[in-house]
Amino acid sequence: MAFKFEKLEIWIQALELTTDIGDLAKSFPSFEMYCLSSQIRRPADSVVLNIAEGCTGQSDPEQRKFLKYSLRSSIEVVSCLFIARKKNYLNVDDFNKYNNSYELLCKKINRFIYVIASNN
Repeated sequence: MAFKFEKLEIWIQALELTTDIGDLAKSFPSFEMYCLSSQIRRPADSVVLNIAEGCTGQSDPEQRKFLKYSLRSSIEVVSCLFIARKKNYLNVDDFNKYNNSYELLCKKINRFIYVIASNN
């Protein structure tokens, strides 16, 4: 592993989730391609990217800033899941699975932010 972020559980989990969300978005109606499908994929990718960017030799405050960006992006994905569920693009079981996964990821990111802040 060449990069620090590759060892982080939150990055690994976010990478798995962004792949799952990409597959999920493909199942949305074709007329959502440039709307909800695109909207849910972008923040899912952003979670992974911001975790990685924050771990790239940044100061602790800078790393926390990028981790907070990843949190916001996670919440955006969850909001998109609610929209998809409301529009019946997503069944209850899949909604619960992804919602629970992002809730867990958010808790882990928050915990990591807390640990970094506590070290100062």
